[in-house]
Amino acid sequence: MTSVLLTGFEPFGGERVNPSWQAVSLLTRRRHDTVAVELPCVFSRSLVTLRDAIDEYRPELVICVGQAGGRPDVTPERVAINLIDARIPDNAGSQPVDVPVIPGGPNAYFTTLPVKACVTGIKAAGLPASVSHTAGTYVCNQVFYGLMHLLDNDFPGVRGGFVHVPYTPEQAARTTAPSLAVHRAAEALEIIVETALSVTEDLSTPAGTLH
Repeated sequence: MTSVLLTGFEPFGGERVNPSWQAVSLLTRRRHDTVAVELPCVFSRSLVTLRDAIDEYRPELVICVGQAGGRPDVTPERVAINLIDARIPDNAGSQPVDVPVIPGGPNAYFTTLPVKACVTGIKAAGLPASVSHTAGTYVCNQVFYGLMHLLDNDFPGVRGGFVHVPYTPEQAARTTAPSLAVHRAAEALEIIVETALSVTEDLSTPAGTLH
C-alpha cells in the first residue's frame, strides 16, 4: 500500500505548466512511499480521477496540490466550502456558477492535516508558508471539498487535505506576482508529508464538517 497519494493539476488558464504537478512529480521521484497523479482541470472529471486514484493506491494520506498565482507562500488550506463559482471556464469550457460541489453535502469540511504544524516546519526550513482559510471556488476547492467528502464517507481512517503553491519564477516573469522555484515547493511539500505522517492532530485546529 502506498503511504501517500499526491495530486497536482494539469496547466489551465492559458499557462503552459502547473507548478503543483511539477512539484509533486519531483517529490515522488525521491520518496518511495509516495505516488503522484495528475488531475484534469475539468469540473466533470477531477473528482472521478481522484476517486479512481484513491481506490487504486489505498493510501493512508492524500495531499492534493494546486496553483495559486499571486500568493507568496506555500499555503496549506484549512477549510473547503460546498460551492463552485468559476471565474473562468475550466479546460473543457465549463463555467458553473453558484452550484454546490456535492448537492446536499455539508456547508464545509475542515482539513485533517495538521496545517499549523506544517507551516511551522516549512518556516523553520527557511521557506515561505502560511495557513490559508480559503481555497477559492474553482476546481481546487472542488477537489478539496470532494476529497474530504470522499474520505468522510467512503474511506474512514484516511487523512487528507489541500495545499496551494505559488507561481514558478518563469510564470511570474510575465507579471509582478511573487514566485517560488519548483524544487523549493517540493521541499515544502515534503515537510508537509513528513509532518502529516508524524503529527495526527493540530491541537487548535478543528476537524470535521460545518452544517
